[in-house]
Amino acid sequence: MALTVEQECPQCGAPIRIEETDHLLSCPYCNVKSFLFAPDYYRLILPDKAPDKDIIYAPYIRFKGNVYLCQGQTIGHRVVDITHLGAPVKGLPVSLGLRPQAMEMKFVGPHTAGSFLKCSLRLADILAKVGKHTSRSASGQLFHRAYIGETLSIIYLPLFVQDRKVFDAITKNPIVKLSQDQDIFGSAIRSNPPRGLTFMATLCPQCGWNLDGERDSVVLTCSNCSTAWEVSEGKFVRVGLVLVQGRGENTVYLPFWKIEACAKGVEINSFADFVRVTKQPRVVQGNWENQNMCFWSPAFKIRPKIFLRLSGQLTISQKDFEMKETIPKQGLYPVTMPQSEAAQSMKLTLAGSAITEREIFPLLPMVSFTEKNSTLVYLPFTDTGHEMIQQHMRISINKKTLEFGRYL
Repeated sequence: MALTVEQECPQCGAPIRIEETDHLLSCPYCNVKSFLFAPDYYRLILPDKAPDKDIIYAPYIRFKGNVYLCQGQTIGHRVVDITHLGAPVKGLPVSLGLRPQAMEMKFVGPHTAGSFLKCSLRLADILAKVGKHTSRSASGQLFHRAYIGETLSIIYLPLFVQDRKVFDAITKNPIVKLSQDQDIFGSAIRSNPPRGLTFMATLCPQCGWNLDGERDSVVLTCSNCSTAWEVSEGKFVRVGLVLVQGRGENTVYLPFWKIEACAKGVEINSFADFVRVTKQPRVVQGNWENQNMCFWSPAFKIRPKIFLRLSGQLTISQKDFEMKETIPKQGLYPVTMPQSEAAQSMKLTLAGSAITEREIFPLLPMVSFTEKNSTLVYLPFTDTGHEMIQQHMRISINKKTLEFGRYL
């Protein structure tokens, strides 16, 4: 379940309700679009009900995403949604439970009143906790773990101190009773709010045209000059883009990342190497020796099982599509998976493509990839009402599965 956040329009100040997966803020009152950029995580606060108190905010790191495990001789996967206290303060709840899903939050801003406890929990720490949580039910030796499509954010729980007690500023119930000389916060409090959001104008850096995208898009496109742009370090950076022309009125273009790479640990420098390493039941063609190896991945969030299937089918086929650098006026499905996360799936695709898992899995810890190039490819699918069917390979995707992926 996605979290709901209230944010004021940076142009007219109107209140807008968005979800934590949203990146594009579109104001229904002044029609201005802004791209939301945070240097690391979204920082959100739960609304307090103690306006007359000096609020102290305690940080909780939230992880939501798909965890993949190459363990034993299978690839397992789980969808994980957890929160964990990010400050070393005894007595506070370890988790926020269902509160973030049940309450409408706000972004931390420069005018957020109150003091903030420093977050000492690192990204590596929370991933270790997620990893321990997901590997309990699996059996066999763990060879590889990957986190793909995750959402990381910091949620602040409001507190206040009164009569030597720490109170939850939402329920106004006491949490911790302090001794006469006890100070559980100490020097961990900072008075200035943490870094907030940057609102970026959605204008094409190349031609100045309005960029197109949907609320959860991580890549925006320009229909005027047929370019694509993602945000890096607070700036729009161009993404290589091609399209495979579809046919028919019911054509919808789904985005995929095509990543040209070579592997070490298992020597893969060409498509022929990939076929031999994974022992595909195919006769190696002479031209495959000089064909660069490309790993494919959906550029949209979808259930783990479907994600692995699509990545494997496109990577194994290495179909030579006829591509052109253009963008249709309509029918583009949003890019909700950044290239950086798609690149993490290459080892999973390699493992899932292997005919003999027992030979490949033990090598996974030594495998590393060198990326040479990446391209965003829009493939044509026919919308049949219930399914999306790829027009060249007849790969099908249930539409309900696509819709569910928007909330992962």
